[in-house]
Amino acid sequence: MLAGNEKPDPHNTPTVNEKDPKEYNVLFLCKKDNEYARRATAFVEKHFTAPTIFSGGRKDKLSPEILNWKGDLLISFISPWIYPDSLLANAAVAAINFHPGSPEYPGTGCTNFAIYNGEKEYGITCHHMKAKVDSGDIIKVKRFPIGEEDTVYSVTQHCYQLIEESFYELMQLLLQGKTLPQTSEQWQRKPYTRKQLDDLCCITPDMSEEEITKRIRATTYKTPWAFTKIGNHIFKLQAATHS
Repeated sequence: MLAGNEKPDPHNTPTVNEKDPKEYNVLFLCKKDNEYARRATAFVEKHFTAPTIFSGGRKDKLSPEILNWKGDLLISFISPWIYPDSLLANAAVAAINFHPGSPEYPGTGCTNFAIYNGEKEYGITCHHMKAKVDSGDIIKVKRFPIGEEDTVYSVTQHCYQLIEESFYELMQLLLQGKTLPQTSEQWQRKPYTRKQLDDLCCITPDMSEEEITKRIRATTYKTPWAFTKIGNHIFKLQAATHS
């Protein structure tokens, strides 16, 4: 495992907020039905007083209560939402995101594109949030090698493990009254979009066998996401079954 170019505060300076960190008003947003998020949620509930917890999927909308929240610390943990600047500005201490991709891969479908591009190294990024997706100052990066046998699923699980690990490390710093680290890492490109991921999933008759194989590998999580379109009809790829 390779850590990013992280620069912890040399003086362990207390945060500018003089409130006891355990008394922080915390908003914790996470992906539902995710074992890593469940453990992180339990940590937040144990160490912070009366946090606001919200979990859901990409199609779940944030409630007015969430959008109008005001407090100290907003944490986005493997969550699918894009947050308005008005919400981010309501976090007095920090609004941070744990992103399952290295600074070379901001946005949606980052693991898919890393597999498609044949990357040999990948990672996770914790960063301050801005209204523009994956563009805020980077707090922590952890990287790991990708092997030929790795899949989108295995790489994603490795990311989740490192995100959970980084989450505990950073929360302990905050609970001790210390500031979050800074790194010299920078985002390397514009964020990938949902449309680009959908395009990657699309198989067309003019593609070579090599290209089709690459796309299927890069867009298969537990089941294939690849599809082909004929006229107005979409045909989704199914995993082969053996009798």
